[in-house]
Amino acid sequence: MHILKCPRCGSYGITEACPCGGTRVSPKPPRYSPQDKYGTYRRSAKQTKN
Repeated sequence: MHILKCPRCGSYGITEACPCGGTRVSPKPPRYSPQDKYGTYRRSAKQTKN
């Protein structure tokens, strides 16, 4: 059993279905790996977003 967060309204809960109609997902970031083949793309997307 894990805590899940709804990206639509920001509420937390245990069930995947949120009362607002959204779907809750895990709030944990992806695990870091130095061999991450998509890391450069994620970092460049984050730089352009900010």
